[in-house]
Amino acid sequence: MAFKKKEKRGMPEMNTSSLPDLIFTILFFFMMVTTMREVTLKVKFTVPQGTELEKLMKKSVVSFIYVGPPTDNLRAQMGNSTRIQLNDRYAEAREVMDFIAAERQGMMNQAEQIISIKADQQTQMGYITDIKEVLRKSWALRINYSASRRN
Repeated sequence: MAFKKKEKRGMPEMNTSSLPDLIFTILFFFMMVTTMREVTLKVKFTVPQGTELEKLMKKSVVSFIYVGPPTDNLRAQMGNSTRIQLNDRYAEAREVMDFIAAERQGMMNQAEQIISIKADQQTQMGYITDIKEVLRKSWALRINYSASRRN
């Protein structure tokens, strides 16, 4: 019996049949954990500073109301007066009730809705009071005021 001389074997090719599954799994993961900014800010604001702050854990139930002067590029059209922004449009305080009702329609548990007011620190309290009165009438009683941590 003669022994055959073994041929040099090359490196086997890598099996790439599961690669598309891996790529789609990673893509799906990033789609689930990434949040996209939904609102184009039309008001500019510097939030007040505070010391006793709590971070919101469940952000899917938060609806934002922005209050402040128009951004620099919209100031020529809109003037310098304080504006209220709901989603991507300017609004009056009386329109907040319709905004709250529309936001509730898209929520699973409507009782958990939180309204977060992001107001410029120079905003007069009258604007905030008007918004709060409308929120009271629409039974949106969980209100959050956005602030940054004081150094």
